[in-house]
Amino acid sequence: MPLPRLRFAPSPTGYLHVGGARTALFNWLFARRYDGKFLLRIEDTDKARSTEESTRAIFDGLNWLGLTWDEDVVFQGANAAQHKADAYKLLESGHAYRDFTTAAELDAMRAAATARGDNFRFDRERAELAPADLTQRLDAGTPFAIRFRVPDGETTWTDLVHGDITFPNKDIDDFVILRSDGSPVYNHAVVSDDIAMRITHVMRGDDHISNTPKQIMLYRALGAPLPEFAHLPMIHGTDGKKLSKRHGAAAVGDWQHLGILPQAMENFLALLGWSPGNDVELMSQAEMIAAFDASGLLKKPSVFDPKKLEWMNGQHIMRLSGEELIPFLTATPGADWIPPDRGRLASIIELCKSRARTTLQLAEHVRPFFVRPDWANPNPAGVKLLSAPSSARYLTAAREAITAVDASWTMEAVHAALHPVPEALGAKAGEVFQPLRAALTGTNVSPEIYAVVFHMGREESIARIESALRTVS
Repeated sequence: MPLPRLRFAPSPTGYLHVGGARTALFNWLFARRYDGKFLLRIEDTDKARSTEESTRAIFDGLNWLGLTWDEDVVFQGANAAQHKADAYKLLESGHAYRDFTTAAELDAMRAAATARGDNFRFDRERAELAPADLTQRLDAGTPFAIRFRVPDGETTWTDLVHGDITFPNKDIDDFVILRSDGSPVYNHAVVSDDIAMRITHVMRGDDHISNTPKQIMLYRALGAPLPEFAHLPMIHGTDGKKLSKRHGAAAVGDWQHLGILPQAMENFLALLGWSPGNDVELMSQAEMIAAFDASGLLKKPSVFDPKKLEWMNGQHIMRLSGEELIPFLTATPGADWIPPDRGRLASIIELCKSRARTTLQLAEHVRPFFVRPDWANPNPAGVKLLSAPSSARYLTAAREAITAVDASWTMEAVHAALHPVPEALGAKAGEVFQPLRAALTGTNVSPEIYAVVFHMGREESIARIESALRTVS
């Protein structure tokens, strides 16, 4: 049995949609699981809508997710000669025929069928021309399309997701494979390319199910082996409707800028239409590859829940070390505050990462350790804490305790110095430490106060407390 060859074949007419990224991921996982090849084909035959910008967005999205392809990218538009040759092969074998009907004549035929209350079907006999008439039209250069001659019977295949699917051939009209201008129709170009690329498995959205019988007929007529088909369920929003921009970020690239890790997005997408079993949710890329199998593909539509994605992202943030998270922090907007001391930065990321579900939130929690509060443009929550009647007294006591810590400056020493302060003042811990938190970070939220003081250091902590005291007074 040959090693599997799968492809992702997007049209470069927009961004890389979440659904497209999920399709690419499933093809990639299948190829990696069974030591096959994952190929990329850009279906750019629609020259009016295809753009280099969209092509670049597809490349960027796949690279961000780590979905590398194994051979040179195929651009469908460059295969016009091959598409035409395959169409004429079908013409010569009798599986297709010339259709000289003009666009105006076709419009009139469709209108007449509608007036009769019938569904339009092309009359094959209309295209049957006497040899002399055919020769005359060809010699005159009369434009013609090439239509596939749909055989009698039915077309059946065993789908890896849905099982046996059958279409009666009588419900399929003789369809055009090559337009009169020489350009291929979608179904023909896809089959021609898949044969040339030696594709063994076609894994795509189930909105393509109606195309599959036509494509199977073309494979058989061209004498090519059939690939296995797997039609993946649609992805819905939380309202049960097909995922779109109205549900928020529908492009994979948007989530990157919203602070989602690529490994989290990959993990999340993998579970939209596939289950590894045993209620497993959190997986690394290697774990997904090892577990991926077509038997786990689901038939029902999946729901794209942004809250679940953020939760999963938080779990993946926790899996990474502070050092590993630095590149994601430096990619956040306004990251010019990030210090050159990466060792200290990594340790503070470790301190803060459990509080974040996105890298944007992580940056918000880490930034106060390196940027002093701006009391000219203060955080309202921090100002409120500092404005309490006893805040100045509490901050003064905390400053004295921090100043008294010996030169060893350990977490234990900081804890031992600060812990008794509230009781000595006759106050609760929160009454003392919340103003201290505001003085140090400018906010009312942070890791444990002892850890904040320790990581900020004696001099910086004292300087910030004194700045806050000036604000209070």
